[in-house]
Amino acid sequence: MTEAMKGHLAMLCFSMLIAGSFALGSMAANHIAPTVLNAVRFLAAAVILGIAAHVVAGIPCKAFAAPWRYLLLGGSMGLYFVLMFEGLKTAEPVSAAAVFTLTPILSGVFGYLLLRQVTTGRMALALTVGAVGALWVIFDASWQDFTAFDVGRGEMVYFWGCVAHAVYTPMVRLLNRGEKPVVFSFGALVGAALLLTVAAWPDLRTTDWATLPPIVWITIGYTALLATALTTVLLQFASLRLPSAKVMAYTYLTPTWVACWQAALGKGVPPGMVLLGVGMTVVALVLLLKDEHPG
Repeated sequence: MTEAMKGHLAMLCFSMLIAGSFALGSMAANHIAPTVLNAVRFLAAAVILGIAAHVVAGIPCKAFAAPWRYLLLGGSMGLYFVLMFEGLKTAEPVSAAAVFTLTPILSGVFGYLLLRQVTTGRMALALTVGAVGALWVIFDASWQDFTAFDVGRGEMVYFWGCVAHAVYTPMVRLLNRGEKPVVFSFGALVGAALLLTVAAWPDLRTTDWATLPPIVWITIGYTALLATALTTVLLQFASLRLPSAKVMAYTYLTPTWVACWQAALGKGVPPGMVLLGVGMTVVALVLLLKDEHPG
């Protein structure tokens, strides 16, 4: 298996795992402050990944040279997740996942600005198809809502989180100094945990942990272990092997995965016309994977 193929496989797993955050997050978002939930999940994820990094690769002291790198990465990652859970207070999971599919375009822009990665004609076509599909879902397949640009508050809040997420991918390649993905991911999680703990400290002290419903603890556990620790490694692993726009192209699978999660959790599936937009995002992924340049 080539390194590029390994990167693609990592992102396939990434998209499936990250979709669970939308389904579970929408159920927990109104029970706990987004900063508190994410501070706890990043602290837990940092501990989990720190142990894994020590066992698998060891953590050399030189890995923490220029610690500002991890604060930049952690700040980007933390801002994304806080705005995601804030948006999920009002946005439907599939609609929020559609907003997430706009990140490849943003990632392509940041990839060019930071790394001079050029988007090819086929990639540009794929990004356009994916964006149209995403907008179709965001506006509930309503041409009237689209022409009025009637975007929900939750979707708009989450969009700015996606901007933070898009700049994260090229920054990984820009700031990595040869550290192994698991070690570099650990540093980023520590940076996110520190920043979020400071931001959430007043709410962390006043949260009534004993009265939180089980869905909050399930969401914290899932997001800490699978949707943070593991997906961070997968994302950084892929970012070192694929162009930024291709890495983020796998976000086009997220609405499809979220629809599957929603069905599995007994929340139903989106209407057929909305699923048409979901299908367009899958077409966009296929176009990107058939890009004329290997990898």
